[in-house]
Amino acid sequence: MFEQAVLPVQDQKTFTDVQAALEEALAPAVVVSFLRSVQRAKLRARQFEAVLAEGLLGANSSAKYAALGDSDRGQIREMYLSMVERVDPVVRARFLKVYAYY
Repeated sequence: MFEQAVLPVQDQKTFTDVQAALEEALAPAVVVSFLRSVQRAKLRARQFEAVLAEGLLGANSSAKYAALGDSDRGQIREMYLSMVERVDPVVRARFLKVYAYY
């Protein structure tokens, strides 16, 4: 069975700051608000860099993300995508256009 390799985090403080912004935006209590802002920006939920550039994950999250190394950015991107996929199916159905691939 496939097991993902564990990569060490290079810049722990910045990584933790960006991770906290993701967890805050995608927390079950506020995920509807986040998805509504993604919808207003005419973006898709899986467009991580566009969502980040739009400032939907916090005002300074984009700069902190840019300061991370390649492996740390990859881990953050994968974390975001997995969190987006774990959103409650009822909420996902409500924001079908945000989750659509077209």
